[in-house]
Amino acid sequence: MGNNIKQINDLTEDAFVALLGGIFEHSPWIAERAARRRPFANRDALHAAMVAEIEAAGEAALLGLIRAHPELAGKAAMRKELTDHSNREQAGAGLTDCSREEYATLLKLNADYNAKFGWPFILAVKGYDRAGIIGEFSRRLQSDREQEKRECLQQIYKIGAFRLADLIEEEGKE
Repeated sequence: MGNNIKQINDLTEDAFVALLGGIFEHSPWIAERAARRRPFANRDALHAAMVAEIEAAGEAALLGLIRAHPELAGKAAMRKELTDHSNREQAGAGLTDCSREEYATLLKLNADYNAKFGWPFILAVKGYDRAGIIGEFSRRLQSDREQEKRECLQQIYKIGAFRLADLIEEEGKE
């Protein structure tokens, strides 16, 4: 960690984007747009500004952001093509240690989900184990497309908050 909000506010725009461009998967445009809203009072204000930029970006950008995420325990993970953030998050949830049966179940769920919604299943996996993830997958497959799009965005916002918390110290804490 080591960064505080004052240091973040004082960065050049290029340094700001270099540091925060990966908070939202393969979407540095969010950090680029949020940089214009500085200074931020705290980490939560920075996160809120980033979320506001996403919400204001329009339908095509929202779907692009959702589709920028990798499948959980999917082909990119098997090929070791995940971002460092995604790799740590999936490993932390035990997705790198799937049994053959769990992996087969996740592959089928990924395929079914993608066929129904047209984007990958997104879950902020912190605090979940493999069984919990499979349960969420199965539950959310029952949603309609609009509900699921909003749920994916809420999960993306949680992921972003977790990533910011890993990177930026809260005021008054070390």
